[in-house]
Amino acid sequence: MANLEHLKLLQQGAVSWIKWRNQHQTIEPDLSEANLEGANLRGANLKQVNLKGAQLESANLITANLTKANLSLAYLSLACMIDANLIEASLVSAHLMQAELSYADLSHANLIGADLRGAKLMNVNLSHANLIGTDFREANLKGAMLNEANLRRSNLSDASLIHAHLNRANLTDANLHEAELIGAYLYQADLEKANLSQAHLGGAYLFGANLGTADLEGTDLRWTNLTGANLQAANLKGVKLEGAHLDKANLTGAVLDDFTLEGASLQGTILPDGTIHR
Repeated sequence: MANLEHLKLLQQGAVSWIKWRNQHQTIEPDLSEANLEGANLRGANLKQVNLKGAQLESANLITANLTKANLSLAYLSLACMIDANLIEASLVSAHLMQAELSYADLSHANLIGADLRGAKLMNVNLSHANLIGTDFREANLKGAMLNEANLRRSNLSDASLIHAHLNRANLTDANLHEAELIGAYLYQADLEKANLSQAHLGGAYLFGANLGTADLEGTDLRWTNLTGANLQAANLKGVKLEGAHLDKANLTGAVLDDFTLEGASLQGTILPDGTIHR
């Protein structure tokens, strides 16, 4: 439960809160399970504050400092967190449906099991974030930074990741069914066993990516760079590969229709039967 003194200070307004925090810098405020629904906390200093289980639906947290704050199990649906600082924040199993997080910094944050369905995350920084099992269905992640993020078993179906940066990200067992990844950067990303069926990756950069046993049935890979990628035992039925670069890629055991590879660059590619294309 929230410390009532801390809650009262926050409710008194920004001036009182800032003054108190400056005078008590060693105290980590406890606002756990506090009802702050619709509260105006724009620009508030909430660094290292305990907000576990707090009700923050529709709250205004624009440019708020939530560095290392505990927001696990917090209710943040429809909250506005544009340009907020959430570096190393804990948002385990947090409720963020349709929240506005564009331009927010969530690098190194922990969002295991968080619900971000329909959230707006344009140009958000989620680099190195822990996103295991996170639900991003129908979320807008256009231009997002997800380099080296752990997205294992995450659900990104119908999400928009156009021009997103997912270099060296872990997407093993992730669900990207019908996701939009046009022009996305996935250099050396790990997509083993991922579901990419019906996804759109036109012009994406997948140099050295691991797509072993991935499901790519009906996926649009036109003009995609898959140089050196691992596609062993991948399902490539109905894939569109016109203009794609598969030079030195490994297709050993991949399942594909006749003529699937027509129009693709195959210099040094290991074909499904193990032979090397010259």
